[in-house]
Amino acid sequence: MTDSSHENVPSRQRMRFPGISSRAYEHPADRSALVALRKLSGFDTVFKALSGLLPERSLRLLFLSDSVRVSDAQFAHLNDMLRDACYILDLKKVPPMYVTQDPKPNAMCIGIDEPIIVVTTGLVELLDEEEMRAVVGHEVGHALSGHAVYRTILLFLTGLAVKVAWIPLGNVAIMAIVTALREWFRKSELSADRAGLLAGQDLQASMRGLMKIAGGNHLHEMNVDAFLAQADEYEKGGDLRDSVLKILNVLPRSHPFTTVRAAELKKWSETRDYQRVMDGHYPRRDEDKDTSVTDSFRESASHYADTVRTSKDPLMKLVGDIAGGAGDLGGKLRDRFTGGSGAAGGSAGKGDAPAGDATGGSEGTWRRPDPEEGPGTGS
Repeated sequence: MTDSSHENVPSRQRMRFPGISSRAYEHPADRSALVALRKLSGFDTVFKALSGLLPERSLRLLFLSDSVRVSDAQFAHLNDMLRDACYILDLKKVPPMYVTQDPKPNAMCIGIDEPIIVVTTGLVELLDEEEMRAVVGHEVGHALSGHAVYRTILLFLTGLAVKVAWIPLGNVAIMAIVTALREWFRKSELSADRAGLLAGQDLQASMRGLMKIAGGNHLHEMNVDAFLAQADEYEKGGDLRDSVLKILNVLPRSHPFTTVRAAELKKWSETRDYQRVMDGHYPRRDEDKDTSVTDSFRESASHYADTVRTSKDPLMKLVGDIAGGAGDLGGKLRDRFTGGSGAAGGSAGKGDAPAGDATGGSEGTWRRPDPEEGPGTGS
């Protein structure tokens, strides 16, 4: 890493967020998935072992020798974007950034001790300046959140799983951790998309970039509203069989589906939380040490309960109906055994929650024991 003096301000006027904590943009599902990952049996042991064994030095030498390092002399426009994003999100040190030859549009932030940002030629050639700015901010968000460590372990374990597939039961344990890591990483992408929006501060550019990743460089043939309508159709369409197929389709992926990412980002851009950040009211890094992991997990649990309650997906609606109906069933059983009337049970307000409100029922469903502190993910 090279130290950044931040002498170069963004190329156009944008809001800056001094001392911003990654908690300001982290998706609740990102935090809860990471907590669940750390609770996975064997993960702590694997993490500690791999942290010392991963060939990070070799990885750095590989990119240094076989990719183009971004600087004032090479891909200068990307270097300006990188410095802009680090300035806006107040990342004190600018990570090394490389462009690697690959026609597939992609970008990643990896590294154990210090993050490295890598973008492919396919992505550089696909996106315009503002769209690329959102992507660079996305990767800086990963660095600020400390995601690079887990992403590196995921890449290593994915390759290792292939190598040990012939060992009886050897692949099972590794794939359990890989599956959990993928689940977390898909959620972390939603967080990083938000960081990209904070860095670029151009929602339409973020939307266009996601559309291009899905459909190529044919913007004249695409429409943001129609693209977002696909996400709505995907969520609420089909029956329970389609809901199961959705789960099976996403399991092997490292990223959420593109339309879903676009819809999630637009939804966040319309929230009070986003507006508060833009107004300068956001969690600060120097407050991170006082943050309760338990409170973060409860916030995540509340998010999942709200998701179940408001989701249009047939399976999620069924879960919500069951959660709400469980309150009615509990009240009826209590009345049967205590001799109480249905009216009395209703007046008590405990057992007769409306079927459409899964908040009360889901709170018990989603609550977990207080999580233990796991490996740090802060910047």
